[in-house]
Amino acid sequence: MSTDVAYPIFRSPDRNLALRVAWQMVAFGRQSYSDVSVDATVPTLAEVKRLREALPDSWFTCWQGGMDAVPPADIPDLFRSVPARELPVDSPGLDEYLPLSVSMLDQPVGSIEDHFATVVGPYPAEIHWDSMCWPDVPERGLRGEANNAKVTLLLHCADRGLDIQADTHTVLVHVRRRNGDGYEDRFAQWLAEQIGQKVIGPPQHP
Repeated sequence: MSTDVAYPIFRSPDRNLALRVAWQMVAFGRQSYSDVSVDATVPTLAEVKRLREALPDSWFTCWQGGMDAVPPADIPDLFRSVPARELPVDSPGLDEYLPLSVSMLDQPVGSIEDHFATVVGPYPAEIHWDSMCWPDVPERGLRGEANNAKVTLLLHCADRGLDIQADTHTVLVHVRRRNGDGYEDRFAQWLAEQIGQKVIGPPQHP
């Protein structure tokens, strides 16, 4: 199975501008079956409560290791994801599971992105568009790509793992990872050029 590598092609403290650039890249490769997923880190109980109301169709998950395998009776199993509407935000002990992740997966393109970017708050988050297609570019020796044609907008962070908080927002374009001979670099650079951008940093691997 192939894997992808992602290249930063735009970075800005202006969230709306970064989202606009991401939309340009998505439009270049979007297909009728493309989808979008969103995910954010939620480090405080106040943010859990706020995002539960702002994103009522989302799911909350605890990714922490070392926690009790069986949660208290009044708290659902956050290790398996819990719908926002079923999350008891006033339950004692919920803060023990922080930080949580809030997500919405495999949604129609255009259905959630703008709202999510507006309400997500100041913590690391991402909007990830998948199932797109990059075209053949025979004059550059580039072959069309579908399985790994993706775009990610990192909000308030600088890495795909949502580990490094930042004051900027970064657009990543994804291509198939090959043998590291420069093919991936050339493909990412060509893609960036199609929307008037360029690769601005080293590749990020999963």
